[in-house]
Amino acid sequence: MATDLNIPKIEQMLSSILAEEPAYFLVSVTIKPTNNIKVYVDGDEGIKIEKCVSINRKLYKLIEESGLYPEGDFSLEVSSPGIDEPLKLHRQYAKNIGRTVEVKFLDGTEKEGVLEAVAEADIILATTTGKGKKAVTSQLVIPFSNIKSTTVQIKF
Repeated sequence: MATDLNIPKIEQMLSSILAEEPAYFLVSVTIKPTNNIKVYVDGDEGIKIEKCVSINRKLYKLIEESGLYPEGDFSLEVSSPGIDEPLKLHRQYAKNIGRTVEVKFLDGTEKEGVLEAVAEADIILATTTGKGKKAVTSQLVIPFSNIKSTTVQIKF
């Protein structure tokens, strides 16, 4: 069964739902061979569980009505990407300005720092070396083309 062919159809359904709510955006859609559809949605100010439930209900109805899965042979999960999920979209970078992130580069190296700014083609990361009075903060401009992944770091 060609489930990946349904991804663009589901993305289209989602864009019609999200068109009414510009503060929210689609991050990704995946479909497992068992017709388990996983949808990650986020918001510029984050997204509450109630909003995920509301999107799930609307999307479920559209998928059912479309007949993509005869006899309702599918399951649907709508959630926000977990904090451990790498940032995928420019909008996700923008909403995480001021947070500590770990950037993994294409060459395998890593840098941790505070995400200070996001531009069209790159990000600015503030990195600190040394401790106390010897601490030196420098700004690093990192082109998106050099980034393998960026993950928000939770600091307690």
